[in-house]
Amino acid sequence: MRAAVCTGPGGPEVLEVRELPRPQVRPDWSLVRVKAFGLNRSELMTRQGHSPNVQFPRVLGIECVGVVEESAALAPGTKVAAVMGEMGREFDGGYAEWALLPDELLIPVETSLAWEVFAALPETYLTAYGSLQALGVEGTGRSLLIRGGTSSVGMAMLSLAKDHGLETLATTRNPDKVAALRKAGATHVVLDNGELAEQVREIVPAGPDYVLDLVGAPTTVDSLRLARRGGTVCVSGILSGVWKIREFEPVGHVPSGTKLTAFHSDDIRGSAGVEPLQHIVNGVASGAYLSHLDKVFPLAEIVEAHRYMEQNQAAGKVVGLND
Repeated sequence: MRAAVCTGPGGPEVLEVRELPRPQVRPDWSLVRVKAFGLNRSELMTRQGHSPNVQFPRVLGIECVGVVEESAALAPGTKVAAVMGEMGREFDGGYAEWALLPDELLIPVETSLAWEVFAALPETYLTAYGSLQALGVEGTGRSLLIRGGTSSVGMAMLSLAKDHGLETLATTRNPDKVAALRKAGATHVVLDNGELAEQVREIVPAGPDYVLDLVGAPTTVDSLRLARRGGTVCVSGILSGVWKIREFEPVGHVPSGTKLTAFHSDDIRGSAGVEPLQHIVNGVASGAYLSHLDKVFPLAEIVEAHRYMEQNQAAGKVVGLND
């Protein structure tokens, strides 16, 4: 089979499409014929050498969609998605024509969506869905600030926010991506020049009820200051590539009554993801939700795909497609 192998830490050129033996099924694992796979910034970080538990060479890819070939858990021919659970880190992931995956990660889905459209949904929408739960969104008429709005998760959140009657403020640092955010359904688009407070307060004087921070550690403290008193900030991404908040002082940095939480992918993987992902897939099929698919690359162009992501050219989801 063909697979994109990360030969070691470095730039996009360390990814090589090679011929590898097809994996052999073992107990509690299933063989999946990968039809398409979403690309994620966490894979950039792994490729760059920032995932300490990863041993190279490694087939990257924290998610994929495809068809069950051999399995004791699911019938052959079942359409499935698989997300996270150390895919592409502790074991080979979705950048391949075939993947051997733990049964506990498989999410069976009924759909007739094109494979590239289906592949744009699992990680992005499940992260957005889980983040809404972590934020504790209640009622309608509330406001949500999304930092990193043109990321695939940010755009998925814009789709889901409509169901909750949320007024949305989505940020981008690139003026060329403003139109994409408006098309995705943002109530307000805010150009992030590094100082959001004045712009955000003009829209919601008391501050947003909820903040979804997809940038991560460098902006978390600022997000806490932006939220209204008693509001909630959820950190669900690391677009910045920075893992830790330096010199974080909870008493000094967390305003009284404001809550800080995070989304963890383990909360919604495998069987926990079946109902929400099926709902999302049905929503995209009906037109209620958008796929936010930005660009599709064949497996053979994985280097170009990583370079495209690394240069922040995408407004939405980048997907890899097998023939």
